[in-house]
Amino acid sequence: MGRAFEYRKARKMKRWGNMSRTFTRIGKEITIAAKAGGPDPDTNPRLRVLMQNAKAANMPKDTVERAIKKATDKEAGDYKEIVYEGYGPFGIAIVVEAATDNNTRTVANVRSYFNKHGGTLGTQGSLSFLFEHKSVFKIKPKEGLSTEDLELELIDYGVDEVEADEDEIMLYGAFEEFANIQKYLEENGFEIVSAEFERIPNDLKEVTAEQRVQLEKLLEKFEEDEDVQNVFHNMKEEEE
Repeated sequence: MGRAFEYRKARKMKRWGNMSRTFTRIGKEITIAAKAGGPDPDTNPRLRVLMQNAKAANMPKDTVERAIKKATDKEAGDYKEIVYEGYGPFGIAIVVEAATDNNTRTVANVRSYFNKHGGTLGTQGSLSFLFEHKSVFKIKPKEGLSTEDLELELIDYGVDEVEADEDEIMLYGAFEEFANIQKYLEENGFEIVSAEFERIPNDLKEVTAEQRVQLEKLLEKFEEDEDVQNVFHNMKEEEE
């Protein structure tokens, strides 16, 4: 299995375990997408695939509809997507993706989490060389089409890794090729289960059990913050 696959496999259950946080995260993404490209999923590809994500997470239909409606609500907050980067204790690189209607509040919170747990907030883009920004699609397999044949088909669309995961297939491609990959899959009748962006670390750092405890406390603070959408790091996960 590839590095991206193993990294995602190790963290996906933890990320999707908290249902209420998952709904909040997807809801904000839906609102941002609807505001940027309109509320009609037929003409808004990004919204269309986020609605698939919501379905995969068992997000109630009325919750999805409220998130779309919020995009046209003048009293609703104007969410902005912001990326914060820094180092946690023991040299662990951490990238925090947020969607917030108050950057002053959010950056203050993020800086506080880093400082209180032995880390430092860096400048935007300072850690980009440590991670690969990837488009990640989960699709249902097609009868008669092998993983190898699918990979050959998708090379020209920016996909660089294809992995079978039980009864689903994971596709990893360049961040900037998201729209091309989505278009190919939809035009060729593939069922997209979910689609999102991941930051895959180029190298993983091992930590001791004691160091992991301190790092987990910092990561938990980010994950508890309602403005934080995703947290990525290069700490090697514990072996199962």
